[in-house]
Amino acid sequence: MELRDVMRTTPAVREFTDEPVSDEVLHGILDNARFAPSGGNRQGWQVVVLKDPAVRTRIRELYQLAWREYTAHVRAGLVPFAPIDDGHWSGPAVDLDEARATPAPMPFSDHLDQVPVLLAVIVDLSQLAVIDNGLDRQSIVGGGSVYPFCHNVMLAARDVGLGGVMTTVLARQEPAVQEVLGFPSGHALAALIALGHPVKQLTRLRREPVEAFTHVDTFDGPPFTA
Repeated sequence: MELRDVMRTTPAVREFTDEPVSDEVLHGILDNARFAPSGGNRQGWQVVVLKDPAVRTRIRELYQLAWREYTAHVRAGLVPFAPIDDGHWSGPAVDLDEARATPAPMPFSDHLDQVPVLLAVIVDLSQLAVIDNGLDRQSIVGGGSVYPFCHNVMLAARDVGLGGVMTTVLARQEPAVQEVLGFPSGHALAALIALGHPVKQLTRLRREPVEAFTHVDTFDGPPFTA
């Protein structure tokens, strides 16, 4: 596919057919995705391909718990775990114990273990140049050295006719995930990527026009137009 078409037609896909994805195809996706940029070209990511049914089942169970926390925020009209206190996170905005005890049915989370491809993206925190460390707000910059790789996986999958989603929900259960996958201390779960053949391939995505998110010279300046 043309790059322009891939960028414009890569949605978050959470419904897949039963058609498997071969190791050869997945290897090709990762082979292309690895050219993503990262700070200092340190490439601090590692990918765990989840194949063992027992591992997949446990990851699904942990994802369901995390999803319950997420949806509790949504039910309350909140952005999950957003730093809404002037750029700071000052603690849970919902009762997390109650949230985890409240079922939140969703086909993707409830059947996560059946997704054709599951990739856990682990990052070595010592390889991230977190330039905004110490600023008086939530840190975000470190992700710039791992999420371009994750998005490259999504684009490479779309290029070969697959679909998928990159989700960070599972990070809520990172200690338990670490125990299951065995990654060492000093590392973090950056994302879980699910891939497969989409039940329906969307080609018209809803996004804001350029003029809605651009400004000239100042944050409240006029929109940038061609």
